[in-house]
Amino acid sequence: MIRAVQFFNRLVIPARFCGDEARKMMSFLSKVTGGKSEEDGYVEDYVCNEHDVGENEMKAFELDGGKVLVVKQNGKLSAIGNKCSHYGALLSTGALGDGRVRCPWHGACFNIETGDIEDFPGQDSVPCFKVTVEQGRVKIRAKRSELQSGKRTRTIVKKLEEDDRTFAVIGGGPSGAICAETLRQEGFTGRIVMINKEPTLPYDRILVSKALDFELDKKLLRDEKFYAENDIQTITGTEVSSLDSVNRQLSLSNGYRIKYDKVYIATGSKPRKAPIDGADLHNVCVLRSNEDAKYVNGQLGPDKHVVVLGVSFIGLEAAAYCVGKAAKVTVIGRSAVPLMDSFGEQVGKRVMDLFKEKGVNFVMNSGIKRCIGDDNHKLTSVELNDGTVLEADICIMGVGSSLYTTFLEGSGIKLNKNGSVDTNHFLESNVQGVYVGGDIANAPVFCNNNERASIGHYGLAQYHGKVAALNMIGRTTELKAVPFFWTMLFGKGFRYAGYGRPHDTIIEGDLEQLKFVAFYLDANRKVIGMASCGQDPVVSQYAEFLAQGKTLFENHLKPDPFAWTKST
Repeated sequence: MIRAVQFFNRLVIPARFCGDEARKMMSFLSKVTGGKSEEDGYVEDYVCNEHDVGENEMKAFELDGGKVLVVKQNGKLSAIGNKCSHYGALLSTGALGDGRVRCPWHGACFNIETGDIEDFPGQDSVPCFKVTVEQGRVKIRAKRSELQSGKRTRTIVKKLEEDDRTFAVIGGGPSGAICAETLRQEGFTGRIVMINKEPTLPYDRILVSKALDFELDKKLLRDEKFYAENDIQTITGTEVSSLDSVNRQLSLSNGYRIKYDKVYIATGSKPRKAPIDGADLHNVCVLRSNEDAKYVNGQLGPDKHVVVLGVSFIGLEAAAYCVGKAAKVTVIGRSAVPLMDSFGEQVGKRVMDLFKEKGVNFVMNSGIKRCIGDDNHKLTSVELNDGTVLEADICIMGVGSSLYTTFLEGSGIKLNKNGSVDTNHFLESNVQGVYVGGDIANAPVFCNNNERASIGHYGLAQYHGKVAALNMIGRTTELKAVPFFWTMLFGKGFRYAGYGRPHDTIIEGDLEQLKFVAFYLDANRKVIGMASCGQDPVVSQYAEFLAQGKTLFENHLKPDPFAWTKST
């Protein structure tokens, strides 16, 4: 029997068999080999019965040692990979929306029929598998390599010699990287040039404050070979010094000039230091780049005292990383609790208690008056607003940022007071052919009545890159942004979706045990944001709820605060 199976697995169907004949032959081979069929790197087998998956339901099933996600919507069965291409979260534990599934951890979305990534973070799509139903049994055919990797890079076109168009991408962060490769994925055959002021290819920048010891080469979004093979020209360690929107020309810091047909600008933000005496001392640091992270990590030691100024995500993530690697970690904040603007007072206080449990010291409702150094211009201590002096070998400042847009002055592109650029629903600026995204974009926020906002966030920046690319090649696509934030603090995952400053907060669950959901309400009792810890995938469900244009009010939370999840 074993020899028979091996023979049938190696058997090539003659060319004269096609269509129904080929399918009948494959069915016959499948039956004699016990339901399994393998050829040319593919595996095919039955995974479940047709009625094992209900309408608007998804379930994971085993196939050849891997997992496939089977989804039924509108009576149709689809199958895609079960692991998010970003960090490997199981999509079967995520949120099923209209035609897509959203990752429970970080909010990435994948089309259930194609596996294509539709919202971010991440670079790759997930595999899409062929589904057939035979006598009530569901058969899946999958490429073995994709089943094992759980990722799929979309087919990319090459540059054509006769296409003399040039699309420029200014900024080598997550937004610029996605824009460049989306252009190729969607059929643009002209020249693409991506210009990055950092001396490196785009990398996973969220690690800068989360894991200061990360190895840059292992965290590149794409390697040099990828850009070379796909005819994406990269210029690193170079800034764009000016943009001439009339003549459609860029001037670079290395003296080069580039004529463009369309341009995408995603230059991001520059962290700023507090305007205080001593801010220029050695070891008074910010965290923006891999170089910043490497430097701070290299200064840590069991005898070092670390002071962190700022209680946003970056400040807290940096403080959490330093615990156990320094003698003492102290966080200074001007508000009463950390993350007040993002999570509100109740959740912020619980986060502060978590940090205190881990040995982190807090000085709240305060600030640093000045940094004090020695004769070698090296930090030794900081003086607080009330005159208290704290020993400090390292001071990490996470107190905000300014936008990298000064090079646009005089370009014809309108800049706001804070340096941001207004865009329309297609991410186009006031100048035709100039698109803007990422931190610098003051762009419509779909879940906030399409009111404009400048939001600095990794996943949203990548989404901007995709939307801009589609519009640059003429595939009109409206921005439908639903901000999704996350952080990991001492092994606890916190999620947030939505936008706006809340008027009130409703907590469901056990805040003390860090298993809760927080509903943030505006003055009209509308839910404008939601946060959770230990309650996945509720925030992903809420993000899908918002993405479908739905609205949640306080009265919808009674008597069951989660009844709305059944309608996503």
